[in-house]
Amino acid sequence: MTLDFETPPDRRDTASQKWDKYAQRDVIPLWVADMDFTSPEPVLQALHQRIAHGVMGYTLPPASLVAAVQEYLQGRYDWAIEADWLVWLPGLVTGLNVACRAVGSPGDEVITATPVYPPFLTAPVHAGRKRVEVPMAAGRDRWQWDLDRLDAAAGSRARLLLLCSPHNPVGRVFSKTELERLVEWCTRRDVIICSDEIHCDLVLDRERSHIPTATLNDAARDRTITLMAPSKTFNIPGLGCAFAVIAAPDLRRRFRRAMAGIVPSVNLMGYVAAEAAYRDGWAWHAALLDVLRVNRDRVHAAVSAMPGLATWPVEATYLTWIDVRTSGIERPAAFFEDGGVGLSDGAEFGLPGFVRLNFGCAPGLLEKALARMAAAIDANSTSQG
Repeated sequence: MTLDFETPPDRRDTASQKWDKYAQRDVIPLWVADMDFTSPEPVLQALHQRIAHGVMGYTLPPASLVAAVQEYLQGRYDWAIEADWLVWLPGLVTGLNVACRAVGSPGDEVITATPVYPPFLTAPVHAGRKRVEVPMAAGRDRWQWDLDRLDAAAGSRARLLLLCSPHNPVGRVFSKTELERLVEWCTRRDVIICSDEIHCDLVLDRERSHIPTATLNDAARDRTITLMAPSKTFNIPGLGCAFAVIAAPDLRRRFRRAMAGIVPSVNLMGYVAAEAAYRDGWAWHAALLDVLRVNRDRVHAAVSAMPGLATWPVEATYLTWIDVRTSGIERPAAFFEDGGVGLSDGAEFGLPGFVRLNFGCAPGLLEKALARMAAAIDANSTSQG
């Protein structure tokens, strides 16, 4: 198997959302959470074999894929699930929106902590719910949920808590104690948890491990909608295959009822790729983590050396959250874009003055981007002088 992360394919002019955003411009795209690396060879082979069959018809979730997911969760997280706990989805964002529709009624509160992946902020609104934002507490080394702020912000109509674990964009792997406290709060307030765990297999800190929220205890199991997908782990987001794990029968029925008539089935190729990834993609995955750890360290060192910028250690994901507020730069995403690097705007995550950097790219390209960022910061510091 060839594992080349140094020279990924040229993605320009391929209708890539990530790269075509800056078509005809000299801007290195490090924004949307989409890695530049070729997907695992076993996934590509499985797709070729399925195409060779020649019939692209409507497809049910293969029993072999269901078994592969059960084996994956058992083997990696010691989590034994029943087959009927699985609800297949064409994407994780779909799951967030369905959860907001499945729990509570119009006008009820959906709580999340900011900063956070933008669909967490839009899904409650789409469902006619009241979004309640709880600012996370930023320490010197990490961000964390603030339970005092959570308790103060939640009203009598709090029905659903949206949890991003591991967290996008701050890169946290929440500890067992942190998760237990959140579950205890939700149990006490009778709040359902929707836990987005799409980055669970991208833990970079060797001292930490992901804990699925639903595995903590019986209370967590019975009130948690867990959303997962192979898309980030194996770089196959364009194939649209995700799933919810919902143990509680009534909650699962409500979730399925909210899907009815509006959520399409997963496409054939998504199922094929997911099974191949979970069964045979782990050698590729191990090599990927080695590359991401090196890239993470390069970003942390480079950004920490730039005047007016601050960042935090990334425990998981391939995303770095950068504080630009003390630099004097009013529109940081536009500023770096003018300097030749496309980053995600923190305002979209609920926190202006920040940017998010995706380091899931070739090391050489990352070095070039970091050099451009440093040059832009130096020029800005000189002009402020």
